[in-house]
Amino acid sequence: MTKSILQFILLFIVMVLAQVLVFNRLYLFDIALPLAFIYFIMRLPVTMSLVGVLTLSFLLGLTVDVFSDTLGMNALACTLLAPLRLPVLRLYFPREEDLTNPEPSMRSLGVGVYMKFAISISLLYCILFFTIESFTFFNMGRLILRIIGSSILTFIIIMCIDSLINYQRSEKRL
Repeated sequence: MTKSILQFILLFIVMVLAQVLVFNRLYLFDIALPLAFIYFIMRLPVTMSLVGVLTLSFLLGLTVDVFSDTLGMNALACTLLAPLRLPVLRLYFPREEDLTNPEPSMRSLGVGVYMKFAISISLLYCILFFTIESFTFFNMGRLILRIIGSSILTFIIIMCIDSLINYQRSEKRL
């Protein structure tokens, strides 16, 4: 139990540092911004209470906001994403009892299901974040480009992170 708590604390810190120090500087073509820190929200156990997920999601968004100077946009988007996580997972994996591990990952869900879950969560978060950021539909074409570009970039980075974490865990078992 304490080992998993320490792992989540470490994941929280690493994802915030990666977002603030690396990913916030990768604004491709002034359109696509990777928002890879949402990987932490995706990895929270499905057995965790909604209050716990909401609290951790809000703290994650607030921490990124403090260091990114985004005025609460990430905190709001993370808090709105938290209750949507399980319904999205149930779209692709209807029985939580069949999970080999309560933490959604490529290993526990399978590659296909996890990819659908990751792209859906990335797209939802980007829709929430960029709609909150623009707070208008004045330039709809640019908003859609930013949502699609950032969703794809976020998805690719999340898949890479999950592959690295699963690869390291499989290496330890050998």
